[in-house]
Amino acid sequence: MRRISIGLSWSSHEDVEQFVEQAKVADDSGVAVIFTGENWRREAFTPLAVLARETKRVELGTAIVNTWSRSAAALAEHFATIDELSNGRVIIGMGSSSANVAEHFAGVPYKRPLRRMREYIEIMQMLISGAPLQYQGELFQLERGFRLEINGPRTRIPVYIASTAPASVRQTAEIADGWMPIQLPRSQWQAATSEFYDHARSFGRDPSALTIRTANPITVTDHPEGELDKARGTVAFYIARMGDGYYNQYVQRGFKEMADAVRAAWAEGGARAGAEAVPAEFAREMHFAGSAEACAAHLDEVEAAGFNLHSISIAERDPAKRAAIYRTLVG
Repeated sequence: MRRISIGLSWSSHEDVEQFVEQAKVADDSGVAVIFTGENWRREAFTPLAVLARETKRVELGTAIVNTWSRSAAALAEHFATIDELSNGRVIIGMGSSSANVAEHFAGVPYKRPLRRMREYIEIMQMLISGAPLQYQGELFQLERGFRLEINGPRTRIPVYIASTAPASVRQTAEIADGWMPIQLPRSQWQAATSEFYDHARSFGRDPSALTIRTANPITVTDHPEGELDKARGTVAFYIARMGDGYYNQYVQRGFKEMADAVRAAWAEGGARAGAEAVPAEFAREMHFAGSAEACAAHLDEVEAAGFNLHSISIAERDPAKRAAIYRTLVG
């Protein structure tokens, strides 16, 4: 059986019932994880709290929350509360986001994101364990011994980290239970997962105990060409609008010419021009779309490349048909 994950959210109050229905269909059909996310719209935790009450088996995670919008203690409270509500089904999904989001949305200087991630996770797990918060880090010194007064089902919650820069990927292999790579071309999958597992071994960890979520979307649809256009837009947005981090990632992976062209096109002509500067063949490396059977076959290739949690979206809205598609993908 394959481990399948999906992302869910609602876009208006009227969508909440459909949101719950989709989660229940996924839960009943063998989906392993439902992720919620946030950026500058709805936050991630209220939807997770709803799902904690409305589902029974599926794990529930964030993909992602960042280390700038809340303190580590506040995040520990959020995750521990929802772990209690869900009877131990939560995954902590974290990422450093970007300087644009940290400084111009959260209003926090984007300083030492790598170290900040490590200390956040250490502080969160210390609180979740029930230990008094006595922490001496490079960034945070916490000395009053506060305890998290939640008698939850677990004293440690699994952590998945979205990371891209080499030092961040290495740290993820050291301190996290899962890696969520982002914007990784298909031709570089095998090299990236092998390097991650090698890092894990260097820290004395068992790679088979770790999770790597697929780096790129996989969409079940009858109209794959439309998804290709979306992929081009997503690549362009990350390069042109998410600060230098993602741009540098593309440069380091050998795509400087394309990244420069995307930035120039976006600056001159906006989002559409930026998307059109992404070659169609490159977009196909970044997104797979097709029938349920085609996607299931693609997942075999994905698993062979070292990924063991698969991020899926399904265009079909009918609950019974969605359930059948999930069962095909889970296998």
